[in-house]
Amino acid sequence: MSSVVSIAALLAGSGLLLLAGGLHGLLLPLAGLAQGFSDASLGLLGAGWALGFMSGCLAVPVIVKRVGHVRSFGALASLAAITVLLNLLFIDAAVWIVLRAISGFCFSGAAMIVESWLNERSTSETRGRIFGLYTMINLAATTAGQMLLTLGSASGYFFFVLGSIIYSLSLLPTALSTAASPQPLTQAKLDPKQLWRNSPIAVVAVFMVGVSNGSFGTLGAVYGRHIGLDIPEIAIMMSLALLAGAMVQIPVGMLSDRLDRRLVLVGLAVAAMSFGSSLSLIGGNDSVITILLIAAFGGIIYSMYPVIVAHASDHAEPGDFLRISGGLLLIFGTGTMVGPLMASGLMTFTYPGALFQVTAAAHLSMMLFAIWRISQRAPVKTEDKSDFLPVLTTAQTTTPETVVLDPRTEVDETGGDI
Repeated sequence: MSSVVSIAALLAGSGLLLLAGGLHGLLLPLAGLAQGFSDASLGLLGAGWALGFMSGCLAVPVIVKRVGHVRSFGALASLAAITVLLNLLFIDAAVWIVLRAISGFCFSGAAMIVESWLNERSTSETRGRIFGLYTMINLAATTAGQMLLTLGSASGYFFFVLGSIIYSLSLLPTALSTAASPQPLTQAKLDPKQLWRNSPIAVVAVFMVGVSNGSFGTLGAVYGRHIGLDIPEIAIMMSLALLAGAMVQIPVGMLSDRLDRRLVLVGLAVAAMSFGSSLSLIGGNDSVITILLIAAFGGIIYSMYPVIVAHASDHAEPGDFLRISGGLLLIFGTGTMVGPLMASGLMTFTYPGALFQVTAAAHLSMMLFAIWRISQRAPVKTEDKSDFLPVLTTAQTTTPETVVLDPRTEVDETGGDI
C-alpha cells in the first residue's frame, strides 16, 4: 500500500494526460468531419500523430538530458495544451495535421517522463503491481476521455478548451513533486537484423497490427459518422472497443501460454477478418449490432500486440527483452503511420466500410506469414515461455519507458538505450 501512496501523484498526472489524450484523439476526427475535412485529411491526422509520437520517443530523451525531467514535462504539457487551442484558431486540415504531429510528440515525451519516475520508484517486488495499476488507470482515463464527448457537440469550442485545461492540470503532480529526478530516459533504437533473427513473425505481425490498429484508431469514428451514428453512439462504440481489448487480453494470454503463440495469432487474425467483414458489409443497418461488432473487433485487434511481444520474448536471449521490445515498438509505430493513409484513401474513393478491407488485408498478411513460419520453426516449449503481460496499445500510446516498466524487463540501473 505504501508503494502505491508514494506514486499517487505520478499516477494522477498520467491519468490526466491520458484523459486529455483520449478526449482530443476522438474529438479531432469528429470535429474535422463537422468542418468538412476529407477522409484523406483525417487519415493524415492519424499519420501525423504517429510520426510525432515516434519522434518524441527518439528526441525527448535528449531534451530531458539537457534541461531535466520537471522542466521538460512542463514544456511538453504546456505545448500540448496550446496545440489543442490552436485547433480552434486555425480551422484548416493542413494546419491540424501539423498540430496533431506536435501533439503526438508532446504526449509521448510527457508519458515517458511520468513512466521513468514510476520505474524509478518500483522495485522487483512492486514492479508488477505498479505496472498493472498504471495500465488500469490509463485504460480508465482514456475511456473516460472518449466518453466525455457524450456530453455535448464536437463542433463547438467547449471540448477543445476542456482538453487544454486537462493537459494543463497534468502539470501539477510533477511540478509540485519533491522527489528527485530519475535516471535519464530510455531511447529506442531499431536493429532490424537482430529483430528478424530473433523472430521474423514478430516483425511482420507487429507491423501489420500497427496498420490495423492505426487505421481503426484514427478512422473508426469517421466510419461511425459516415454510417449514421451520432456522437454519443460513436463515443460508446470506441470506448467499448478499448474496454473489450483489455478484457479479451486475459483469456488470450492464458491461451497463448498453453499453445503455440503463432497459432493464437492465426486464430485472432481469422476472428478479426470475420468481424471486420461483417462491419464492411452490414455495418450501419442497425446501430446496436454495429456497436457490438465494433466491440468484438476491438477486443480482437487490441489483444494481438502483447501476444506478439510475448512471442518475441520467448526467443530473446537473457537481457535482450528491452532492445527487442523497443525495436518492435518502433516497427508498430511505422505501421500506425501507414495504416491511416491507406484506409483513408480507400474510404475516399470507395465507401466507409473499406476501412475494414484494409484491416482485413493486414490480418490476412499476418495470418499467411504466421502459417508459413509455423512450418519453418518448432514452437517454444511451454516451460520455456516468458510470462504474458497485458499491454493495451491503441493507435499509439506505448513508449520505450513503458517497456522498461514492464516486469519482464531486466532493468538497467544506469538507464541507456533500447
